[in-house]
Amino acid sequence: MAPPPVIDPRIPRAIAGDRGAAESLVLELMPRVRNLVRYLVRGDSEVDDLAQEALIALLKGLSGFRGEGSLKSWADKVVVRETLGRIKKRRQERSRFEIRTELTAVSDARADVYLARRAAVQALDILPDEQREAIVLHHALELSIPEVAELLGASPDTIKSRIRLGMQKLRLPETV
Repeated sequence: MAPPPVIDPRIPRAIAGDRGAAESLVLELMPRVRNLVRYLVRGDSEVDDLAQEALIALLKGLSGFRGEGSLKSWADKVVVRETLGRIKKRRQERSRFEIRTELTAVSDARADVYLARRAAVQALDILPDEQREAIVLHHALELSIPEVAELLGASPDTIKSRIRLGMQKLRLPETV
C-alpha cells in the first residue's frame, strides 16, 4: 500500500483561512504563474490582470489539490485552464483593436534573464494563438500531446500539426 501523499502544511492552513499561509503560497507561486501567463498571451498589457485572476483561482481551488503530484504541476494546470478561459472570454468581448505592449523596468541583476524571456515571448507573438498555446503547453510545461489535446479540446493529431507548423515558423527567418 502506497503511503499517503505529503502535503505542504501551508495548504490546509490556507484552506482554513490562514492569511499568512495563503500569502506564503501566493508569493512562492507568483513568478511561475506570471511567466506562464505571459507565455500564453500576446503582449504585456493583460499579463498582470490574468496572473492575478489565476492566483485567485488557485487559492479558491486549493481544496481540490489532493497532493498526488507536485503543487507546481497542479498550479500550472489551474493557471492554464483559467488563463485560456479568460482569454477566450475576452476575445469574445473585445472589439478589433490592437493592444500596445509596454516594457517593464527590471533591475540590472535580472536583465539577462528578463531579456532572454522577452526574446522568447516576442518570438511566440508571431504565431497564431492555437500554435502558440500548443507549443507553450507542450514545450514549456512539458505536457504530453494527449494532455495538451485534452486541455485545448482538440485531437492529438491537430495538436501535433499546430506544434509542427509553429516550430517551423519560429525557425525560419522572417522575410520582408
